[in-house]
Amino acid sequence: MAWILIVFLILLGGLIAPFGDLLGTKIGKARFSIYKLRPKKTATIVTILTGGFISAISIGLLLLVSEEFRQRLFVDIPFLQKTLDESKKALVPLQEERKKLEDKINSKEKQLNKLKSDVKEFRRGKVVIKRDQTLFIADVASNPDIKLDLGKIFNSADKYVQTIVIPNKKEIKNILLWRPSDISEIERVTTKGGNWILLIKSATNVLKGDNFVFVYPELLQNTIIVRKGEVITSEILGENDLDYKNINLTIKTLLGKTRDKIKSRGSIVNEITTRGNFIKKIRDGLKMNQNIKYQLEVVSLKDSKTADPIIVDLNITKL
Repeated sequence: MAWILIVFLILLGGLIAPFGDLLGTKIGKARFSIYKLRPKKTATIVTILTGGFISAISIGLLLLVSEEFRQRLFVDIPFLQKTLDESKKALVPLQEERKKLEDKINSKEKQLNKLKSDVKEFRRGKVVIKRDQTLFIADVASNPDIKLDLGKIFNSADKYVQTIVIPNKKEIKNILLWRPSDISEIERVTTKGGNWILLIKSATNVLKGDNFVFVYPELLQNTIIVRKGEVITSEILGENDLDYKNINLTIKTLLGKTRDKIKSRGSIVNEITTRGNFIKKIRDGLKMNQNIKYQLEVVSLKDSKTADPIIVDLNITKL
């Protein structure tokens, strides 16, 4: 059937094509014009229309006699288009996942390169300052003499770092190297007002005896982290936990949660200062009340800001 249809279309095209050419020639000779076009252009348009007529008849016959053609045109093509659209949508999360993997690989490569650099520096000599180590911390309050205050902070930081890197050198000279843009940014931010904590950090590992230390600043708002009397974290000590081993573990876990919480609020303090021997206080209480549950609360003993030490006590409440 398909071969018969193909042969028929070839014959039909062969018959109509000379007819269209003849019709175009006749129109050209008769100097017939459509819409005031020149006869030659009119003949060309007629020839083009004849070719389009051949194509239309061919498609019409295919639709009329070929079920397979109708299936492909009206069913398969829309189905394929829908499948393509769904595939594109399914590809989006895969592309996002690929980007995440590429970012993770790039991050690991950076960490590996940093590690290689650190190893080389360790082999070359004694490292006295590590990359990203905080070298100096200072309070900065906005005022008309802010540039003068920052200059004093930079000089104090420079002298302190010299005692670490070149402690035996009598000649005093500046060894901290800043990017001018960093200093300008500090001045720009602090002049807007408010209280700030300025951290001066090392940009590289530094060996003992190096002549220069590359540093960068980190500026944090000096805000209240905890207030006096605030319960920072708490934990229930059950009947099954009332032995010394579990008590110590619970307190250690509780202090760890406290440290994480103050860090999340913006504190730059690494350790928590505790007052009194509250472990002994808990043990003494347990000797008298073995069958009672307790609530342990870590309570702040003072208002503490971003760079202030966190001083806490442990309150014990019977439940």
